[in-house]
Amino acid sequence: MTATDAPPLVPAAEPGTADLRVAVLGVGLMGADHVARLHRRVSGARVAAVSDAATDRADQVAAEVPGCRVVPDPLAAVADPEIDAVVVASPGRFHEEQVLACIDRGIPVLCEKPLTLEAASSLAVVRAEDAYAARTGGRLVQVGFMRRFDPEYAQLRELIASGGIGEPLVVHCAHRNPAVPPGVTTESVVNDSVVHEVDVARFLLGEEIAAVTVLRPRSTRHAAEELSDPLLVLLETTGGRVVDVEVFVSTGLAYEVRTEVVGEDGSAMIGIPQGLVRQSAGPGGAVRGTTVPAGFRERFATAYDLELQRWVDAARRGTVDGPGAWDGYAAQAVCAAGVEALLCGRRTEVRMEQR
Repeated sequence: MTATDAPPLVPAAEPGTADLRVAVLGVGLMGADHVARLHRRVSGARVAAVSDAATDRADQVAAEVPGCRVVPDPLAAVADPEIDAVVVASPGRFHEEQVLACIDRGIPVLCEKPLTLEAASSLAVVRAEDAYAARTGGRLVQVGFMRRFDPEYAQLRELIASGGIGEPLVVHCAHRNPAVPPGVTTESVVNDSVVHEVDVARFLLGEEIAAVTVLRPRSTRHAAEELSDPLLVLLETTGGRVVDVEVFVSTGLAYEVRTEVVGEDGSAMIGIPQGLVRQSAGPGGAVRGTTVPAGFRERFATAYDLELQRWVDAARRGTVDGPGAWDGYAAQAVCAAGVEALLCGRRTEVRMEQR
């Protein structure tokens, strides 16, 4: 189910108040999905402007939203007095400049991951927002780690916090894609795929990641020649816990994301396919199974709904309700260590500044 065919969310905005006027920067796959979701699924906001280097694409997306303008220059969209908040879904190399422009203007911004492409530039965003907070007492930046809003992940975190499985000891993660576009490299798999498990580990365990080890098993014949696939990534936390991540981005099957937490008094797993279980005849006899999501937008449709709605509600209150700039920086610092570990073949400690 996508943003365009799901039933509307329950209205969350207070009646009689003006909608938040949102500019969406970048309307590729993710940005266009955000536009559709804000237009059809989220209350209390409207898409007032879009910006994209591909003007034909921007025109097409804007035409689907009454009253939406195309602003070719993304920084002009940020500076527009008729814009109240911004969603940054542009390529990562533009994030730093666009997010800093939002902080300078003092308007809320939801930035798709990565916050920026390097840990140092992400830290610069943290420092800029810290300076804004020191002047005003407010925060502006939210980073698009949507899994935190997924009901299963939220339930798992609550179970851990309640002590329902005792102290967590080990976390097992699987992140599998059917395929990836041409040009994806092993390093980009760490930065674009493993980064979600990095944030999940921090979210579930409530502690930082101290070191990363990356192992390269035998690669599948389905992977591009320059791609090591799958990878096994070991994350060591500051509390002595270990998170293992299997990331396999060219399975040729479907989109699978699973997380299991093993504790002193039990274990819990999420991401197991649920819903209708079908039994039918197959070549080798009866087949029993369920449907696995085809892609990340289907698997995390509810998470995206909740993420956008809570961002809008918080922005209208002048707050942030989700992962912030520091979470974006922490993830980049861990991924930088992960890429270093991948290239050198050794355990690599994460280098993070103090807040």
